[in-house]
Amino acid sequence: MSTVKLVAEMADRTGIVYLRTTRNAYPVIYDNAEAFPIGGAKVLRRSDEDKAAVVAAGVTLHSALAAADQLAAEGYPRPGDRLLLGQADRRRRAGRGRRDCGGTLVVVEDHYPEGGLGAAVMEALAGDHPPRILHLAVRDVPGSGKTADLLAAEGIDADAIVRAARHAATTSAGGQ
Repeated sequence: MSTVKLVAEMADRTGIVYLRTTRNAYPVIYDNAEAFPIGGAKVLRRSDEDKAAVVAAGVTLHSALAAADQLAAEGYPRPGDRLLLGQADRRRRAGRGRRDCGGTLVVVEDHYPEGGLGAAVMEALAGDHPPRILHLAVRDVPGSGKTADLLAAEGIDADAIVRAARHAATTSAGGQ
């Protein structure tokens, strides 16, 4: 449903727009009535004890939610779904996420690190007090295989997110 609503939003925009979609079947996350304005973002889980905020989109959002399930008893990360963050809204939302989670973000993307979600988050938060960012991204030449195997091989699956969240919660910025 998010894709349908975002395509409708994109049709009303002037200029070039871009939307990445996922091929595989994944569980539905949002209710059909959910709004998806361009420039929006969703916080899907949170607690007052969060040690890190997880920023993910698409297939890695599902990995982040699985990781959150594994870590729920430990009070760790808060997955957020990044939906075409606009420049103005990006700074406000990302800044709030940085304050609410002890200053650490775990950014997870099924993309090379250059020019992807992590780059957008880092650009939005560059400044006097940038957060600590643990960036999980595709680092090797991708191959063919089962989705779960490929995510694991690239270190962007739920287990990798769990490890990053635990690392974030147990080390200082200087101990990265």
